Amino acid sequence: MSSFKGSYAYSVDNKGRINIPARLRKYVSTEANDTFVITRGYEQCLFVYPLDEWNKLEESIRHLSPTNSRHRFFMRALLERATESQLDGQFRISIPKELLQFAHIENEVLIIGVLEHIEIWNPGIYEQYLKTQSESYETVAQTVLQK
Repeated sequence: MSSFKGSYAYSVDNKGRINIPARLRKYVSTEANDTFVITRGYEQCLFVYPLDEWNKLEESIRHLSPTNSRHRFFMRALLERATESQLDGQFRISIPKELLQFAHIENEVLIIGVLEHIEIWNPGIYEQYLKTQSESYETVAQTVLQK
């Protein structure tokens, strides 16, 4: 079970490759075989799933109804640009140009561990995202963590 956490500022090379930080790599299970699935996320970020975690997500997607238009839309939006990337010898993954464009990523990225997956953000978009939140962290925590 993955347990990604923390944030890391990195750069993107001219071939669209980014390093997966060592502190995140240590949580990638051997079942993932150093393979990640990259796809569009929410709020213009990218989701990066180790293959074993992606397989769990994919299994839940298989239970969606193909006769439900919302389910079809979600499946298409999530899967249309999903791609696998193998860690190279320098612990980098390659991100397709279309996904970099979707997330408005050019040179710098913010990599955030979010339990079972990693998010990759344009740092400026992430900063703007935080500023546009209508509730404070404390208010949301009180509601979300309420028992």
